[in-house]
Amino acid sequence: MGFFTVEGGNKLSGTISVTGNKNEALPVIAAALLTDKPVTLTNVPDIGDVRSMLAIAERLGVEINSAGASKCKMIASAINSSELPVDLSNKIRASVLFASSLLVRTGRAVITQPGGDDIGRRRLDTHFLAFKALGATLDIERKISSSDITRETAFILTAPEGGLKGADIYLDEASVTATENALIAAAGARGKTVIYNAASEPHVQGLCKFLQSMGVTIKGVGSNMLTVQGRQDFGTATHEIGGDYIEAGSFIGLAAVTGSDLTISGVDPEIMRMILFQFERIGIIVDMNLEKKLLHVQSNQPLKIRKDLGGAIPRIEDSPWPGFPTDLMSILLVCATQSEGTCLIHEKMFESRLFFVDKLIGMGASIILCDPHRAVIVGKSQLYGASISSPDIRAGMALLIAALAAQGKSVINGIQQIDRGYQQIDARLNALGAKIERNAWRRSDDTSKE
Repeated sequence: MGFFTVEGGNKLSGTISVTGNKNEALPVIAAALLTDKPVTLTNVPDIGDVRSMLAIAERLGVEINSAGASKCKMIASAINSSELPVDLSNKIRASVLFASSLLVRTGRAVITQPGGDDIGRRRLDTHFLAFKALGATLDIERKISSSDITRETAFILTAPEGGLKGADIYLDEASVTATENALIAAAGARGKTVIYNAASEPHVQGLCKFLQSMGVTIKGVGSNMLTVQGRQDFGTATHEIGGDYIEAGSFIGLAAVTGSDLTISGVDPEIMRMILFQFERIGIIVDMNLEKKLLHVQSNQPLKIRKDLGGAIPRIEDSPWPGFPTDLMSILLVCATQSEGTCLIHEKMFESRLFFVDKLIGMGASIILCDPHRAVIVGKSQLYGASISSPDIRAGMALLIAALAAQGKSVINGIQQIDRGYQQIDARLNALGAKIERNAWRRSDDTSKE
């Protein structure tokens, strides 16, 4: 595993463009298996998770051709397997999205517990409830390896004779990935499907637009009730992946805590409103240019936490769209350590996302972890370089931001986690004035825990 050596205390300047939205690219890649005709995707981020999804698609029989760094052509003329390769699907949470397209194309899907970030329990129940509503049956089989040590749980989904049938589906939670699986399955089901309590994040909307480009009729895009008219024939499609607003939020935080002047391009400011509102609460002001689709972070940020009415300590929490996204909680938490004042961070979705704060405390941050979901941050704290490791994509980026704001040098191990979600982040930031060195092996004197 590689590591970064980061020299903190350098100001950045210039313009940085966000890449395509990882969380849109992954379900679109899975949905491309619905059609046997060519699909062309543009603005595809070159990151670890996307490479893993494309590798799974290729293993299933999809022909994949890349034309340039961000363009990909997929042709799923024949699917040669209904079973996801365990070695690849265990690497990425989004591998579960192939279940829906395999059910439509082959009438069967065999998946194991998907991999991904270790940020807490991520249940699959909602996915299977949606599939069952469309007529699929579920069998669970526990496989034991020859060593009698490794046990894999296989989930075997089978479509009814004649294929999936449209239905009214109520999702027991507004899960983004379950909504995407339900959408893809409903697109290939016979008749009309109504999905209630659907997630409505921008990447879900992007998937809807992709399905529409293949000829699927979807009403209610952007709302919590989606009506899908299924079909059995799909056309060719060309789709541009939207800009990654999570990456944009990461760059906002980076600019603010390093005292940098940065312009961020390639993302629609309209979808950033709640993100900008919450950053403003901790003293980070961002200028928007809606016409040119630019965000500008000036170097002289207030960095002072705004108290609630009556002088109460503010609570910043994540919530489903259009609320503040959970994927930016780690970034905002680091920013709060560099803002004067006290705030409570309440991560409601995942019980392990905040466990990376012990690494920030080791760097000098004043943080009280109240429980798995809440942390009190007292700023401003002087951060110092340290030897740390990246536990997941977003915490990894948050720690990189902390290292760039810290005094002295830091070593960040496990950078493959960061590479899963951020394209060539070291090269892109170095071009703006950062000092990040990528190394291909672990330091022999590193004592941090992976």
